[in-house]
Amino acid sequence: MRPSHVTLYEVGPRDGLQAEAQIVDTNDKIALIDALSQTGLRHIEATSFVSKKWVPQMADAAEVMVGITRANGIDYPVLTPNLQGYEAARDAGATTVAIFGAASETFSQRNINCSIDESLERFRFVMDRAMSDGVKVRGYVSCVVGCPYEGRISPKAVTSVAQKMLQMGCYEISLGDTIGVATPADISRLLDQVMTLIPSERLALHCHDTYGQALANILTALDFGVSIFDASVGGLGGCPYAPGASGNVATEDVLYMLNGLGIETGVDITKLVDAAWQISDALGRPPRSKVSNAIRPPALEA
Repeated sequence: MRPSHVTLYEVGPRDGLQAEAQIVDTNDKIALIDALSQTGLRHIEATSFVSKKWVPQMADAAEVMVGITRANGIDYPVLTPNLQGYEAARDAGATTVAIFGAASETFSQRNINCSIDESLERFRFVMDRAMSDGVKVRGYVSCVVGCPYEGRISPKAVTSVAQKMLQMGCYEISLGDTIGVATPADISRLLDQVMTLIPSERLALHCHDTYGQALANILTALDFGVSIFDASVGGLGGCPYAPGASGNVATEDVLYMLNGLGIETGVDITKLVDAAWQISDALGRPPRSKVSNAIRPPALEA
């Protein structure tokens, strides 16, 4: 069932930089997105229209959207948690937005201060406005395997939230292993359940690499026919619920594996590694990617 072509959905400029401890200069964000636009990627999540008070790393969302050079055939989606964020994103030229919910009640309460059902009701305002504006909406489901507060999450709970998002009008659902605790057996159990109601072509997998299982989990999902994977250039980001742990799986690490499997992506690994080093240099540290460090190792100190 492995697909012959995979779509890499780049989340570094948004999910990656949003989780970095330091605030990145707007010009460096724009330069990163412009560099990624030259790699062959077709989906580059650019920023997040969220509260500047709670997420200061994304306070320059409108400036980023105005400053990037948009290439033909590339989508630049943004995250929008509510109607206010959606309207700001639309006014900045976004043609695809994303909403985010959780499969854990406690995580939903701690993260967005409402229950799962309440969060979905809030998103209906975004969905209705987006549909009237002709804007596509992607849905994220967090904590699909484990929650930092509740522990293990039932695949049935994940399926319920994902199905409701599809019924609301989301074109695609990204299943997020938010704290990176999943193993291949967990992904198998999850997809066995979710795919009883949702076909693989409507699903994406969003892996964090906290325990070093992300590539194995992606390989497992490939065997279920999943062909869309979120990843972050240079392994940008972290895991706020596991201090010191790595966060998003690195796009170039996923690409190296896919190339070895003979699966087409249309993405140039050399240009991707260059982009990883570009933003990592701006952050003052090497990429958190084995491939980037192997292909272009950091200069040795004298």
